[in-house]
Amino acid sequence: MPESKVDPAETEMRMAQDLLFFAYRDFTNAADVALAELGLGRAHHRALHFIGRNPGITVSALLAILRITKQSLARVLGTLMEQGYVAQSPGGSDRRQRLLRLSAAGVALDRRLFQRQQERLRPAYREAGDAAVDGFCRVMRGIMDDTARAYIDVHHARGD
Repeated sequence: MPESKVDPAETEMRMAQDLLFFAYRDFTNAADVALAELGLGRAHHRALHFIGRNPGITVSALLAILRITKQSLARVLGTLMEQGYVAQSPGGSDRRQRLLRLSAAGVALDRRLFQRQQERLRPAYREAGDAAVDGFCRVMRGIMDDTARAYIDVHHARGD
């Protein structure tokens, strides 16, 4: 049987895939433990994160960021509002709009989750050094689609 040749580029891509999967697992696990204690999951965390980063965000804008169904978001927001982490108010010019913001409890929870994940990132950034962090950011941006990159550019320009 002929020996199959290993494509070095494919091997490198498989390694990148492994790294992404394991990093995602461990990065999200840092918050998952705290979320589980509250009966919440990753979808709740993503909603908290983006509402916290965008106070007054509309439900439709949040849907566009999260790329989940209205039904899924309704369940997530329902839980977050019932537990007092998210508040909503009608839009100023369009009363049909629902504007979302974190309550004081939501801000505290978002901060707690951020701190847990920051505990994973900070030493990794420190160990890798500035050039590697810059390279990491370039790779992550390269993986994102145009809308995600535009979102990042707007928030980075604002200093968020």
